[in-house]
Amino acid sequence: MSGTTRTALLISMLTGLLLAIGIAAGYLTSISLVFTFTFALIMAVVLNISMYWFADRWVLKLYRAKIVSEAEEPELHRMVERLASSARLPKPRVAIIPTDTPNAFATGRSPSHSVVAVTQGAMSLLNKDELEGVLGHELAHVKGRDMLINTMAAIIGAVITYVMWFSIFAGGGRKREGGAGILAILALFMIPFCAMLVRLSISRGREYEADRDGVSISRKPLALASALRSLQSAVRNRPMRGGNESTSHMFIVNPFAKVSMRGLFSTHPPTEERIRRLEEMAKTGRF
Repeated sequence: MSGTTRTALLISMLTGLLLAIGIAAGYLTSISLVFTFTFALIMAVVLNISMYWFADRWVLKLYRAKIVSEAEEPELHRMVERLASSARLPKPRVAIIPTDTPNAFATGRSPSHSVVAVTQGAMSLLNKDELEGVLGHELAHVKGRDMLINTMAAIIGAVITYVMWFSIFAGGGRKREGGAGILAILALFMIPFCAMLVRLSISRGREYEADRDGVSISRKPLALASALRSLQSAVRNRPMRGGNESTSHMFIVNPFAKVSMRGLFSTHPPTEERIRRLEEMAKTGRF
């Protein structure tokens, strides 16, 4: 199953969960289900589209990232320009994040409005090939319009959450008695939890896709594998201070993680598995 198909399937699962919580909400409240959904949808769209439109400015400001000119970072700009040309993308703006924690992320609502940001720690830790592997991964996120995909998933997830809380506090409605009532109440709490897991699965799936597509851009699977190994080790020993953990999915590895990222609640797939897949690509030459 391709990454695009898998992402579409997961988005469909979120939509199914949305319908399921709508049924549960309809059982527990006499308030019009159309009104409930409309209210929740408007709230979710406004909040998440605003985030989608202004995320690049917000996240750059949050991490005090500075847009640098070609004169300031000529080698980094040449690297980004070469990789963007290989990916057939407009050259994104380039930013440096003033932190020793090595990492990188890409943001922007479209390829023509994108930014690739690299920390000072990554610039110091990684060699040229490893840095190219990381930048190829980030440009793959730009090419895949992952900001839009994450926003779509966030909107559906937010609607599910809003409907749940709206239903709980709306008052009135049917009596919450009997087995069906208990099941409806359980659904109100379990469905948002399931939706969160689906959203995390989308995030993890897109990381695998960005690794694969990034290698097709940089042509350096082993360099990316080596970079991931170094970044993960550095993050364990020196996690990022400050920032906001809600942005962790934007980075190539979770900058806040102090433990193994194998859990259900991780925004990233296990680094060891990512490395294994990259090494397999290098052996087969299929990238």
